Amino acid sequence: MLKDAFWRCELFLFPRESSILISMNLLEALQGGILLGDGGMGTQLQAAGLKPGESGAMWNLIHPEKVLEVQKAYVAAGSDLLITNTFTASPLALASERLEGHMVDINRTAAEIARRAFSGNRGFVLGDLGPFGGMMEPYGTVSREDVFRSYRDQAEALLAGGVDALIIETQTSLEEMEAALEGALEAGAPCIIASMAYDLVKDGTDFRTMMGVSPEDAVELISSKGADVIGANCGTGIDIASAARIARRYREACSLPVMAQPNAGQPEMQGDHIIYRETPQQMAEGVRLLVDAGVSIVGSCCGTTPEHVALFRREIDNIV
Repeated sequence: MLKDAFWRCELFLFPRESSILISMNLLEALQGGILLGDGGMGTQLQAAGLKPGESGAMWNLIHPEKVLEVQKAYVAAGSDLLITNTFTASPLALASERLEGHMVDINRTAAEIARRAFSGNRGFVLGDLGPFGGMMEPYGTVSREDVFRSYRDQAEALLAGGVDALIIETQTSLEEMEAALEGALEAGAPCIIASMAYDLVKDGTDFRTMMGVSPEDAVELISSKGADVIGANCGTGIDIASAARIARRYREACSLPVMAQPNAGQPEMQGDHIIYRETPQQMAEGVRLLVDAGVSIVGSCCGTTPEHVALFRREIDNIV
């Protein structure tokens, strides 16, 4: 059955008359102005029928048309960049679901789906490298070498699919970020975005990752390890104003371009699903804060929709 799904996916993705867009230089584009990213993927797949506990990464193979529909909606809303549906598609992450044998196909196909969503128009595809889902030694049982290889192998599969850049995102540990950066570099990535996930501390005065990393700590590692763009995404208590504050700290500490991807408010449980209540209008009011903070790539994360992105597009166009 799965073999048949692969065959249908190949026909769906690669009609004989189609052509793949030639990659463009993302870093050159960043010099020309602000770029707009996409929005949430997991929550959009849930809306399309992804069940709790089901692998969203496998949808690249068994429901490619649904993944494409989500990403085409972001392009129609004005996104300049699309992030592949591969947040949980590293060998280590897939191993927890006994799906590691499909890693190459999942990542290659995800890259090709995102490219197809641009329909031959200008746009950049970012290959998504999410956390591997465990703890590295000495705090956990997974060796640094295994983590490095997992990131490298996923990066190679995404690059084979034709991504323009890699985004290492939602990281909370400097040790894991370092292993991911080394893996991406060894794979030959032409451009790397390194993004940390911060939480607002209890008194509301500072930001730290779950592992205690400050924005300045992140800058020190990321800028020294070869990343081209530094970012912040997701995180507890991180609204668009908080993302702007983090971006300012990045800009004060380094000269790398900055990407910001705030959530649509705080997550709430509704039945079996997590929902986010911040409306497109509420988030759009904060876009100027990001621009004024020096953000080069305005994106969004959990709970955001094509409607959010469309209003982001309007605000950016009005500002610049």
